[in-house]
Amino acid sequence: MSPPPRLRVVGPGRAGRSLATALGRAGWQVVGLLGRDDDVRSAAAGADLVVIATPDATIEAVARSIDPGPAVVAHLAGSLGLDVLAPHERRAAIHPLVSLPDAEVGAARLSGAWFAVAGEPIAQRVATDLGGRWFEVADADRAAYHAAAAVASNHLVALLGQVERIAASVGAPGEAYVALAAGALANVAALGPAAALTGPVARGDWATVRRHLAALDPAERPAYLAMAAEARRLVADDGLPADLEEGLDA
Repeated sequence: MSPPPRLRVVGPGRAGRSLATALGRAGWQVVGLLGRDDDVRSAAAGADLVVIATPDATIEAVARSIDPGPAVVAHLAGSLGLDVLAPHERRAAIHPLVSLPDAEVGAARLSGAWFAVAGEPIAQRVATDLGGRWFEVADADRAAYHAAAAVASNHLVALLGQVERIAASVGAPGEAYVALAAGALANVAALGPAAALTGPVARGDWATVRRHLAALDPAERPAYLAMAAEARRLVADDGLPADLEEGLDA
């Protein structure tokens, strides 16, 4: 039996510690976590995989600080390609499609997660050993891939922030709407976005949409109209009525 892969992490923040914890539990040998005050020149020595888990803006500089060796050098950035890992010949990108709030919760979420990978096959092994699923994303496509991730996670949270504000204005509990959103996500998973869409925009019930807009604080109307237009794209190509389009343009 071959020995377990040896992992060294540069950048022991939330993502780096989550990955180290998860892979350690999966049988990998974690040979060190290096922080900003450590000398990283020999980080590749005695490791099979070196993961740079620093902020995106510093990955290239950190990679150049590591002496090249036989180890694969990888990063966790969703929007960056493999070019930032020069001068290392063996490179990989491993981006988990989960949020990692701290090492313990993050390690649990990495188990069974989706991963966007590129480069050396050890990136695929990381996903497989964590019981997850992986897909490859080419360097030229990584910014668009990461934009989709931002919409799926960050923009969804922002929309629920709007829900919370509107609900609070009428004294409705925000958690009731979170349950509604969870059901909608389950419908998307089962049926796909177009089939899962319900509500006035899907039906073309513009009178109800106009009542919504009249009831909303003016500051909430642009986001409502923008998402109404996106919802309509799922079910028809006729767009919003002219008066609503004018409001969206404004």
